[in-house]
Formats: sequence, structure tokens, C-alpha cells
Amino acid sequence: MPYTTNDIKNIESKWQKFWDDRRIFHVQIDPMIPKYYVLEMFPYPSGKIHMGHVRNYTIADVIARYKMMRGFNVLHPIGYDAFGQPAENAAIKNKTSPAQWTGRCISQMHDELKKMGFSYDWDRELSTCDAEYYKWNQWVFIKMFERGLAYKKASSVNWCPDCETTLANEEVINGACWRCKTTVVQKDLEQWYLKITQYAPSLLEDLKKLEQWPSRVRAMQENWIGKSYGVEIHFKVKDFAETISVFTTRPDTIFGATYVVLAPEHPLVKKLTAGTSQEKEVTGFIEKAANKSKSFRMSGDQRKEGVFIGRFAVNPVNGEDIPIFIGDYVLMEYGTGAIMAVPTHDQRDFEFAKHHKLPMRIVIEDPKNPSASVEEMGQAYEEAGQLINSGAFDRISNEEAKNKIAEWMQVRGLGKISIHWRLRDWLISRQRYWGTPIPMIYCASCGIVPVPYEQLPVELPKDVKITGEGGSPLAGVRAFVECSCPKCGKPARRETDTMATFFDSSWYFLRFCSAHHIEEIFDKKDVKYWMPVDQYIGGIEHAILHLLYARFFTKFLKDLELLDTDEPFIRLLTQGMVLKDGEVMSKSRGNTVDPDEVLSQYGADTLRLFILFAAPPEDQLEWNSDGLEGAWRFLNRVYQMVEKRYQQPAVLKPKGEESQKKDDADASLERERNNSVKRVTQSFEEGYKFNTAISHLMVLANAVDKYKVDNGNAAKQNLLNQAIETLVLLLAPFVPHVAEEMWQMMGKNEATIARVAWPSFDENALKTSTIVIAVQVNGRIRAQIQVTPDKPPEELRRICLADQGVAKYVQESAIKKFIVVPNKLVSIVV
Repeated sequence: MPYTTNDIKNIESKWQKFWDDRRIFHVQIDPMIPKYYVLEMFPYPSGKIHMGHVRNYTIADVIARYKMMRGFNVLHPIGYDAFGQPAENAAIKNKTSPAQWTGRCISQMHDELKKMGFSYDWDRELSTCDAEYYKWNQWVFIKMFERGLAYKKASSVNWCPDCETTLANEEVINGACWRCKTTVVQKDLEQWYLKITQYAPSLLEDLKKLEQWPSRVRAMQENWIGKSYGVEIHFKVKDFAETISVFTTRPDTIFGATYVVLAPEHPLVKKLTAGTSQEKEVTGFIEKAANKSKSFRMSGDQRKEGVFIGRFAVNPVNGEDIPIFIGDYVLMEYGTGAIMAVPTHDQRDFEFAKHHKLPMRIVIEDPKNPSASVEEMGQAYEEAGQLINSGAFDRISNEEAKNKIAEWMQVRGLGKISIHWRLRDWLISRQRYWGTPIPMIYCASCGIVPVPYEQLPVELPKDVKITGEGGSPLAGVRAFVECSCPKCGKPARRETDTMATFFDSSWYFLRFCSAHHIEEIFDKKDVKYWMPVDQYIGGIEHAILHLLYARFFTKFLKDLELLDTDEPFIRLLTQGMVLKDGEVMSKSRGNTVDPDEVLSQYGADTLRLFILFAAPPEDQLEWNSDGLEGAWRFLNRVYQMVEKRYQQPAVLKPKGEESQKKDDADASLERERNNSVKRVTQSFEEGYKFNTAISHLMVLANAVDKYKVDNGNAAKQNLLNQAIETLVLLLAPFVPHVAEEMWQMMGKNEATIARVAWPSFDENALKTSTIVIAVQVNGRIRAQIQVTPDKPPEELRRICLADQGVAKYVQESAIKKFIVVPNKLVSIVV
């Protein structure tokens, strides 16, 4: 009888209880055993898990279970990235507190993760909203403040009017808030920053160490850090003492610079326009630009806008007066907040110059159209060529001219060869309640003072009115705000901003090593043993922010001599999205599949098997109910195989000496069993090709089905038993509940299949006594011949020509070619 939905529920709850009661997956450091730390990016506790969670965590769990069976001491923890604006919004909507809402969601998510049978060390479960955890956020912040890495400055920031909080540039998607999709505007605020730029060189250089990260992710980080070699050129403002500094990677085009563009926020703009006829128009443009997000201003598909400020700069290489504009596409955060515009050789500048009817000059000759004029140009020429209209540098290739002009300008004091970074310091201030309080105090006498370490954590007050309006709710809690200065004892006030949630997730992988350590941020001996993470798994959407910040924190903590490693994750896997009807599953699209519904009908193991078989981990996975049904049928088939065909050794009855001889069927089954072990092992060791591994298991199941055992033939039954045992062992990481049940059904004494050694294979068993080779004559297969492996070509020729099917087409014809593809094919050309 196939097992039923009730059987599944009983089996899965039985083994989940068994694992919990015996703490099967609880681990401690053991220097005598090699460690393996597998970790998936921990979830935001929204309550119910979705199929994206199921896929991510199933991939990690299969890897963890495989490594356990290979003899590793496996750390596989789970926790919750529990702070953030969504909890505040949900609390307002449901008329409760963020703490209560988050607590209920964590409890629900905990129960749902348990139902999937994941091999977590539940003793290490943590939540970032617990004071036990965020105390150490505050500790890290103060350490950074003491070393000049945490600082406060006034600046124009991305502001979400709906969330009423600041956003990092990366949190603005297509001009809108990444959370609520409200259009983002610019606002001047005093904010806390972390000086991640101090680590830019090592963050860039150490990408070379991450050979087991996807090249795509490394490229994304490299581009975000953005190291550029170029020249900082000095443009004097005509009739003013001020100089505008412009960083460019294209000094070869300086003779073609016909105007300068400043960011609207550039500090010189107001000074240069004060009291002029352009002041009103410039001020209006600045206000207009402030209502656009930085990402919108930088996007390539928007027309670039700007206004003339009424002043001129002097091109330092030819003395020409060139107009100064402000433009919405220039940002103060990038470069120097000013650009030189070369419209003939930059498409963006070309379009801007055309719109504003600005002068243009060709300085790089198009070799395909050397006589081209500005008037006939339909677009900028952005390819290589020789310089023209460039004084002493004419007829030099523009690539060669980059260095020559840079050196020439530096010698004459017209510019300075320099390196610029695209990476900017990390804005962490948020004007919300549900986050880690920034542990700083403002004293009229002493200035900004950190909270003493012994007073940590600065806990979030519980009695807070949260409306979603008016900035940080903490500012309205008098008992929280009012305090004494730790230095002088005078009345002072606390910082009311909280930290960006990326702060919480930048070091949680370290806390898992000693999750509930009280005396320190973590136990150094535990971290020394477990770190770095051997396998990290998560979505490509975190390729820049989270991974970059985690790398930054790791390097900082190493500088504090708390870590030996300077990179947190050895190997990275970015799993693909789960789709339905060709689109990513989403509540807004109405195309989600509830994991609970699948679990209630098919169970966790069927869902796991389907997800792992449907697509390689890195690829998108298209939901397919037929595939789910197929996984269910396969599990039923293996279950019945164990139930009906496996016989425990005690009941085997030897038939006689003849039963000890192996026939072709025996050799074939043994070959398939060993081949499956080899191929499934390779699928783990060579890129986690789980779909391929499951395919090999299906082939092994077919081989078991075909194998016949005469009643009472002990030798054949033992071979069959061994094949079934191997099949169950290889399935164990994929379908742990059913595998445990089948292992017990087979009378095995081990407490859990999770700790049984992974099977090995015998290369000799993979060899065959004969093979079949196809024989072609003039491209058509004319015969199949059976020969021993690695037959010499001259013997193959004799055998082929003696075959009637081949001889019929060769006859007396001259053989032009006799081609042998070893052990596969013979091709004869006549």
C-alpha cells in the first residue's frame, strides 16, 4: 500500500520530535573533528514562510545534512532579522506594539520552519530585536565612534515622506522607497554615518580571495566600490578667487571641455549666484532637484536638466572661458560634485549641449570619418582615435594621451593625478522606533558623548505611541530622552534615531557561534573554531548591500583583534527566484502557493524533493503541480520498495554455493549502485547539482525494480538489500523524514540516519566486461557491435568489417577513413 497523507503527518511529526528530544543537531566545538558552517540569510519574521524561504532553507539543509554524513561537525543555525519599518506599519494597522507583533510572527515562523524538518541547532536561535542581541550593536557602534569610524554630519539625504525616515542610496529603487514605493525626496538632516570608505581598498583588493563567490556578485561589489584612476583638474572661476575641482578619468578630452556642470547641492552654487540675475532661477532649480531621488537623477533614461548660473570657468589648458551650469544629473556624493563636459565625446553631455545650444569641439578623430564636423554629428563619438584640436598632443592616440596629458597637467599645477572611489560612507540613521537605539548622548557642555559600556544596552522603551507620523516616536518619550551626561553629570538628552537594520545583519553570523554569550559580543574561541562561514546562501538582491556591510564589519572586528579572519563567507550561493505562470510569486500578483497547503497534502519531504529536482539552485524555479505529484509518486515507490523487497539479514536463507556466483544482472545492479554513489557525491562536491543527483537516484530505483531475486537466494537478496540501503542513504539529505523511517524499517541500529556515514563507491565495480559500439558507414549507423572496453583500432577494424551489416555497405569500396571514438563509435568513410 502506498503511504498516505496521514502516514506522512505521523512520520514527519515523529521524526521531528525525535530530533528535538535528542538534540540531534546541537553542536559544540570539537578540535578533533573538521567543522563546516552552513548558513542561509536569516529571514525577516513576517509570520508565514513563503516558497522563497522554503527553497533557500531547503538548499542549505541538504548541504548541512550531506556534510554531517561526510563526518563534519556542522553548525547550521537560524534566527530572525526582526527590526524594521514593516513591523511598525503592521503594529499601527493591527493596533498593537511592534514587539508584540514581531513576537507573534517569530513564534509562527518558528513553528513553520519546524514543520519543514530543517536541521537547525535550535539552541542558537536568536532575534535581533532582543536587547541581548542589540546590546552588541551598540557596543560595536561605540567602538567605531572611538576610532573615528562613526560620525555625524549634515547632508542632503534621501527621505521617504511616508515612512518618514532616511534611506541609503541603495534603498531607493526607481526613485521610490524600497519598502512602501513612495516617491523619495531630498532633505537636509544631521545624520550618523559609518566610514566604510576607510576600508574601500581592502574591500576591493580582497574580492580576489573570494574565488568561490559567483563572478557576477564580485563584479557588482567591484563596481559599487568603484576605484577610478584619473586627474583632479582645477578650473578657476572667472573674476572670483574660487576654484572648481573636477575629477575625470578622461584627461585626454580636456581640450574639448566646453562647459562645467555643478551638482545643485555644490557649496559654491549659492555663493556664485548670490545677488545676480540668475539667483532666482538657480534657487528654483535647486528646490526642484531636491524633490528628485538620487537614483532618479542618475538614471540613464531621463532627460538631463540644468540651468546656467551666470558665471564662467577657465579651461586650464587653453584659457577659454566656459559657462558653468548646475545639472540634476550631477551628485555631490560622486567625484567632487562637479564635471567637465565634453559633448562631442560623451552622449549625455552631447544631449545636454544640444538642448542648451552650447559650443562643441571634436578632439578625438573618428578614423572612419576623419573630416567629420560638429554640425553633422548626430551623436557623440565615444570610441578610440587620435587627438586633434589638442595643441601639442595632436596625432597621439587618445589612450596614450591620457597619461601624457595627466603628467603634463600635474607638472604645471593645472591638475593632480589621483584615485577616486565610488563608495560613499554608510548612512545608518533612521527616524523610527523599531530599531537599535543609537547609544549617544548630547550634552550642552561636553558635546556628543557615548553611553558608557556598563550602561548598555540602551533599551527601547515599551510605552511608546506609534502613529507613523512626525519622525522618530522616541523623541516624544520624555523618560527615554532626558538623561544625565556620563562625563559631567549635567542634564542631557539621548539620540532618538535608531540604526538601519543592515547594521543588525552585518555580524549575526558571528553571534551564532556563541549565540547567548553574556560577557562579550561573542566567545573568541568559538569564533576561532567556526568562522569563516563555509557556505552562505541567499538572494542575488543582497549582492551589494548586505554582503558588503558584512565584509566591512568582519574587517573592523579583526582590527579589534577579535577575529582571525578578514572575510566572513568562503563560498556563496545565490539561489534563483520561485516563479508561477512565468512571474515571481507575489501576493500582489495573486500567484502565490501556500507552503502550508502543500505540507498538509504532500508533506515536507515531497515539497523538498520537488524544489530540489525542478531546477539547479542558482536558476529560477517554475512552480509545477505535476512535478510535485511526480515527487510524491517517487517517494511512494521507494517506500514500497523498502516495505516489500527489503529483507533483513536474519530472515535470509542461503540456497547453496551457486547463489554466491555473480551473474550479469548482479554486476549491472552493483555497477548502477556504485555509479549512483559516485554521481550523487559529485553533484554535491562540484556545484550542488541537486536535480542531477536526484536523476541518478531515479536511475538507481529503476535498476532495483528490474533486479529479480529468486526466492531464498541469499546472495541476490543481499545485493538487493545493499542497493536499497544505498538508495535510502543517498536520499537522506533530500527527504530526511522518510529516509529515517525507511532506515528504521530496515532494522538499522543507528539512532538517526543523519549521522550514518555517507556511502563510498568502488571504481572497479564501474567497469563493464563488454560495451556496445555503434558503427557508421558514410554517416549512417549500420551496426551495433559488442566488444571489450578499450579495444585497439586494428582489432575494431577487423571486427567491424566482418560484421554483415557493415560489409553490405562497404563491399569492395576503398575505405578513405576509419575513425574511432574510444568506447563509443566507429565511423567508416568509403
